[in-house]
Amino acid sequence: MGRRDTDRAKRCLSAGLAPRLQNDSSRRIQVAHKRGFYGWKLVGVLSSLDFLNLGFTVYGGTVINSYMLRQIPMSRSTLGLGFTLLNLFVGLPSTLVALSIVKRGVRSTYAIGSALICLGSLFLAFYASQPWHYLLGFGVINGTGICFGDIVPGTTTVTRWFKRYRGRATGVVLSGSGISGFLAAPLFDKLLRANGGNWRVGWEIIAGVAILAGLIAVLFIKERPEDLGQVMDGIPEEAKPLASEQAQAPAPAELITTYAWTPAEAYRTSAYWLIVIGGLAAQFPFFFFTAHWILHLQGVGIPSGDAAFAMGLFTISCIVGRLVGGWLMDTMTARYAFMVGLFCYVVGSFAALRVGPDSLMVAYAAAILYGLGIGWTFTCMTTCVAHFFGPVAFPKLAGMTLLLTSGIASPAGIIGGKIFDVYGSYTRAFELNILVAVIGIVAMAFAVLPRPRGVGVAVARAALETSGSSAKIF
Repeated sequence: MGRRDTDRAKRCLSAGLAPRLQNDSSRRIQVAHKRGFYGWKLVGVLSSLDFLNLGFTVYGGTVINSYMLRQIPMSRSTLGLGFTLLNLFVGLPSTLVALSIVKRGVRSTYAIGSALICLGSLFLAFYASQPWHYLLGFGVINGTGICFGDIVPGTTTVTRWFKRYRGRATGVVLSGSGISGFLAAPLFDKLLRANGGNWRVGWEIIAGVAILAGLIAVLFIKERPEDLGQVMDGIPEEAKPLASEQAQAPAPAELITTYAWTPAEAYRTSAYWLIVIGGLAAQFPFFFFTAHWILHLQGVGIPSGDAAFAMGLFTISCIVGRLVGGWLMDTMTARYAFMVGLFCYVVGSFAALRVGPDSLMVAYAAAILYGLGIGWTFTCMTTCVAHFFGPVAFPKLAGMTLLLTSGIASPAGIIGGKIFDVYGSYTRAFELNILVAVIGIVAMAFAVLPRPRGVGVAVARAALETSGSSAKIF
């Protein structure tokens, strides 16, 4: 056994031994416990930031851009390119976001993201007059702001505060943007119509919303439970259920790693790359759907009002999917939860292929299944990374995962448009979505909880060394 294996074993053992060695902090934990666990309040804070930074910028921006198109002439492909750039830059700077979290903390990272969204929105409100201004402000600057101000810092904070309820907490945090999408689009449409179609007012409002989000982050974000004298899940070790009670409850030890992985070690596992493939399968159909679903429905003869209602069902279903996916990640094996979520895309795509003017309910069903699919699988993707590799490595791993999945999947809208131009319909595009989802299901079937190499024997030896040293002390 080499020194590296021994070091790994000590890191693995430290998770179990550390609580016993922290008797000096037990009184502080008891006092904090009486004040109430801050973690669930923090979940509400993080969800509000998802509501403001992501929801208003994306879904409100969708409405604003439709009014902007009337004053800044550009082709539909250029308009779509703005959303492609947004999706790309939501993931592209993820490694920088992870570095910011490690060096500056979650609170400062959120503040940077909100500042960028404010800057991009003010640029659009007061300066934009050419198509490339729209691409820069909406796609690049606002996309980068969302990357710094939402997904990676939010899920990192959840990973630090929760273990037993990590999946559910993640689902609630990521539901904020879904609620915002349901409310922001009609709100901005009504507001802009009341102002004579002045789309610049819309971007001024989003700039103000970003300032509010930054203030919320600075005032209410707490980096770790230890900062308040609390522990993960708000449950001290001595207060955890007995073995007989744990048998009736979810068993995180069977679902979550106890080893303190490093990013370098995680990159050498097949499990990490299988999660990336699953993440690609989760996001590619979503990016295509948001760009072309309404056009697909209108093309088969469904009125625009019904098509918009179908999109609203999709948004609400995203919320449900995130909550269901998060709950399942806390109660069953991660890969199975992920696979079921991807299967929603398969069934939803078959339904989309059968949509017509006389089959409105089929269109609604397809929208609901796609909403469940993205909400469910995105929560599973981020929680899988946390469950498999732990909170220490999570910021960098989550950043890299989002970079790879969003970056590679972002051209889905362009690919779907090209397929339509060639074949005159979206049939081949939905068939491609089915294939992508099936590939993701197969990949996740092999994504088992990884075990670090050489730790098994090393743990036993390190345990003996630790018990021997403890005996000498007493």
